[in-house]
Amino acid sequence: MVRHGSARRCRFDEGQIVPVAALVLAIVMLVGLLMVRLGLQVDERARAQSAADAAALAGAIEGEDVAGSVTEANGAVLESFVVRGSEVEVVVRLGDERATARARRHW
Repeated sequence: MVRHGSARRCRFDEGQIVPVAALVLAIVMLVGLLMVRLGLQVDERARAQSAADAAALAGAIEGEDVAGSVTEANGAVLESFVVRGSEVEVVVRLGDERATARARRHW
């Protein structure tokens, strides 16, 4: 008599779902951690660029001292402040990110 269906199992099939589920869970967690890290890095880059933009505008109007104050108020460090004619260029560092911005004086 030949049996069909799921009544007969191979003895090697038992318990296979646990390692597969653990592997899938580990991969999902790893992807989640990578996405969080990427999101934090993008946020830090955007904050550095905002600080650089604000410092450049303040520096074009008020000078280097005010640009430095604005940079510090944004939690960043003013690395360079260069005046070329009517244009001001600043480089700002926030954590591991650097951002450059330019502003022009119009009187």
